Amino acid sequence: MKKEARIFFTALMFYTRIPCPKWVDHSDEYLNKATRYFPLIGILVGGSSALVFYLSQFVLPVSVSILLAMLTGIWMTGAFHEDGLADVCDGFGGGWNKEKILLIMKDSRIGAYGAIGLIMLFLLKYFLLAGMDVKSIPLVLIAAHASSRFTAVTFIYTHSYARDEASSKIKPVAAKSSLFNFALAGVFGIVPLILFGNPYVFLILVPLFLVKGLLGRYFKKWIGGYTGDCLGATQQICEVLFYICFLVLWKFI
Repeated sequence: MKKEARIFFTALMFYTRIPCPKWVDHSDEYLNKATRYFPLIGILVGGSSALVFYLSQFVLPVSVSILLAMLTGIWMTGAFHEDGLADVCDGFGGGWNKEKILLIMKDSRIGAYGAIGLIMLFLLKYFLLAGMDVKSIPLVLIAAHASSRFTAVTFIYTHSYARDEASSKIKPVAAKSSLFNFALAGVFGIVPLILFGNPYVFLILVPLFLVKGLLGRYFKKWIGGYTGDCLGATQQICEVLFYICFLVLWKFI
């Protein structure tokens, strides 16, 4: 039980800015196993965003409450995944071969492609959430954060890591893991969908994994696999796609 707690806290420390006990470190072994809790971290982040939205909409306009919910998710993760999306936009937008793309993605500075990508991302998130029924937003936030993280983590089982540097921070995460890790991540990623009480909501997983497959082909074509930034970008894209699919699906059911 203590070992499992350490694995969870390792995931919490790696994927969020939430303070963790001092005995938690960046052990390669635990980082690799921590992928099983990546979607659970999504439930925590999405749940916190949902709580902020739910409480604030009683005293503030819904538009402001949505922005506060978005800011909560960004603050909790330190814009970890948003940074990945920006790096992917810059790398694949400005690079013309594997070496150049990986070099650009490693640069801490943000370029025009990354800035435009983030602006469009935040606008899409805001307007999609604003277009939903207010009562649906909290649960949608939780489910979108969880399922998008599960979609991203499947790259570890379907694709190869593109970078060669052993010093890469995500290298232990990218190492092939057990089927148990994959199954547990799947449980955490899919369970929130049950809370909708409507089996049709599971149809949203189809476009999520179709887009993940297209992204995987694109990443493999240009850099031979994926990087940590690619995982972050996939999570953000699939989160937005979840919102889009939810709006479309709820018009017909």
